[in-house]
Amino acid sequence: MKKFINFFSFLCLLIFCFACQQKTTPTQQENKLAPLVRQYFDYFNQHDWEKMASMYADSASFLDPSFGVEKVKQSHAEFVTKYQQLQEAIPDIKDEIVQLYPSGADCIIVEFLGTGTGPDGKFFKTPICAILKFKDGKIIEDLTYYDE
Repeated sequence: MKKFINFFSFLCLLIFCFACQQKTTPTQQENKLAPLVRQYFDYFNQHDWEKMASMYADSASFLDPSFGVEKVKQSHAEFVTKYQQLQEAIPDIKDEIVQLYPSGADCIIVEFLGTGTGPDGKFFKTPICAILKFKDGKIIEDLTYYDE
């Protein structure tokens, strides 16, 4: 009986050890994209539109309320022009990441706040959500949602 109890105890310990081994989770997968996303937002807050544009693949798709309700393609030059115009209208524009949410191995959802002083002189704080899809370290799809 004592041998059975010892064997059973050993078996329980063994099962417990294997059950507690770390497995790859979506959160860990998100960690591979998180540094890229943080770099993207650093470029945004530095108003370095060229570097920000370089984080996109040449064939990236965009969905943004400012474009309407359909996805569009934009060249890097068009992207830079759009953000230069945004900076002209709102010179102090900044984004602050609130939370990053993993969504598989190639997507990340970013919840953030856009802040700045509008052309009317009023400070604003806008909640924004973006779904960014990556391939080979570049953003291939940017689906951004906010209330204009």
